[in-house]
Amino acid sequence: MGTWKTGKLRRSGLAALLAAALTVSAAACGGDESAKEKGGSPSASSENQGGEKGGEGEGKTLPDTSKVIATLKGDEGIEMVLHSVVRDAGGFLTVSGEFKNNGSSRYTTPVQWSGEEQAVARTGRSVAAMTLVDSKEKKRYYVLRDTDNRPLTTSGYQPAIDAGESLPFFAQFPAPPSDTTEVSLQFPGFPNAPIEIS
Repeated sequence: MGTWKTGKLRRSGLAALLAAALTVSAAACGGDESAKEKGGSPSASSENQGGEKGGEGEGKTLPDTSKVIATLKGDEGIEMVLHSVVRDAGGFLTVSGEFKNNGSSRYTTPVQWSGEEQAVARTGRSVAAMTLVDSKEKKRYYVLRDTDNRPLTTSGYQPAIDAGESLPFFAQFPAPPSDTTEVSLQFPGFPNAPIEIS
């Protein structure tokens, strides 16, 4: 066979191989599109496995903000509204809510909200000062930390909440014993509040 015919065959074989690769690639991309059309994302199942966790980027089950467990009034028009206090399957207790600025001016979030531990304070603004007290077991629970000593709670927020605005938050604790159904939430600037665990 001549050199010219061999080169032509190589080019046609390469073209066929390229066409097959493009077909496979298009089929793979089509799978993502069909998942999106069904209202989900390709990684929706893996995102939702984590439940409500502290780390950013993990899947979260957002609390029902129409449900209000307690409203605690602080100074300067700030309120802490609790939406849920839920036991997770992994032995955690997650508190979710929001800080609402019902005042007429900007509310500067106190540095005390981050707690007094220097290692945690270095990680930036957070609500790590929140604690839960189980008077039945005579125990105090602190916000959990990850392996880098960052609190498993809302962090890195802006230092002020504008009038009429709110700041959603969550905080994750070790779960009290299963027969404990009520704990007292303590947080700087707000009155202590007994809250039921669901």
